Amino acid sequence: MALLVIISVVLMTLDHRQHHLEGIRAALATVVYPFRYAVSLPATFGNWASESLATRARLLERNDALQEEHLRLQARLQRFEALERENTRLRELLHSAQKVRNQVLIAELLAVDQDPFKRQVVLNKGTRDGVFEGQPLIDAHGVMGQVLHTAPFTSTAVLITDPGHALPVQVNRNGLRAVAQGTGAANRLEVPHIPNSADVRVGDLLVTSGLGQRFPPGYPVARVDAVEKDPSLPYAQVTARPTAWLERSREVLLVWQAEAEPGREDAVKNAPASGQGPKKDDEEGQGS
Repeated sequence: MALLVIISVVLMTLDHRQHHLEGIRAALATVVYPFRYAVSLPATFGNWASESLATRARLLERNDALQEEHLRLQARLQRFEALERENTRLRELLHSAQKVRNQVLIAELLAVDQDPFKRQVVLNKGTRDGVFEGQPLIDAHGVMGQVLHTAPFTSTAVLITDPGHALPVQVNRNGLRAVAQGTGAANRLEVPHIPNSADVRVGDLLVTSGLGQRFPPGYPVARVDAVEKDPSLPYAQVTARPTAWLERSREVLLVWQAEAEPGREDAVKNAPASGQGPKKDDEEGQGS
């Protein structure tokens, strides 16, 4: 035993000073390496599997969170697009109000009559806001109709395309007076009793004439889209397309004539403030 210890000490001394056992150590390490790798393989595989499963779980969790966030952002984006369109419509209405010298009130559509033989809408403004029967209704593009019935908080308006509605108009180009009647169709008006010799052309703009003192003069109503003249008939067949977006407008303007009755002026003055009541525009322009 002592001899083995002495031999080991001698070998260690020689190896430390002269490195005679370096080759033997390298050979032994090469032989032992496969056994060492095999022994450590289960632990290495366990660590790899654990890390892989944890990473996959984190990825799945992150993917679910990103999908939920994507859905939320998509919903918000849709809402932003709706708000952007509403803001555009309101800007158009305000621009239209600036060109109108009369008092105006912005109203919103609450419902649309589904009766195919009627063209009526319900507004969110009523007598408490100064609304009265027969009040003109316009949007950013032209005349829409007039108030038919009123209630304290809502009112019902008839559109110019209603079969029972007729509106005094004139050709903006030459001042020819006529009457535009509703047909029940969404975007079609008839202009009856126009002589074949009358100067009416496709593309002519029809505006309110102011006759009847119901609609202020100068508001755009429709554009002539067809003129058919039959020599065997006394009158030409004239049809026009409304300039107002009757089937698309959500916000509209209720108009008071500049020469309002005293009672109506009081109603306008007593209407709620904070942007809900009519506004008085000082500009002298009219709707184009």
